[in-house]
Amino acid sequence: QVQLVESGGGLVQTGGSLRLSCAASGPGFNTYTMAWYRQAPGKQRDRGELVARINRGHTPNYPNYVKGRFTISRDNAKNMVYMQMNSLKTEDTAVYFCKAERPSDTSWGHGTQVTVST
Repeated sequence: QVQLVESGGGLVQTGGSLRLSCAASGPGFNTYTMAWYRQAPGKQRDRGELVARINRGHTPNYPNYVKGRFTISRDNAKNMVYMQMNSLKTEDTAVYFCKAERPSDTSWGHGTQVTVST
């Protein structure tokens, strides 16, 4: 099972960009589908909503509310997952979590805060 550590969050103005990183340690990184989730302030849903997912074959998918603005990528040689976030909106403010998933196990990072101000 992998361990995940997110970084790259911060404070940015509306329309700005951030790049989140997720570092994985442990065996079998290339066997996981990787994803980013977010939990907005006041939301009760555990780990929040899906933001982006990339499978073992590097095929990404996105929900409509980030499509065209966010790009997920992975580097299996470095055990890293990235998410480039452009044209940020105030509603993108949330804690962003990295997730590793496969049929046998799932891992979560502790999250990184992204705050978008006007």
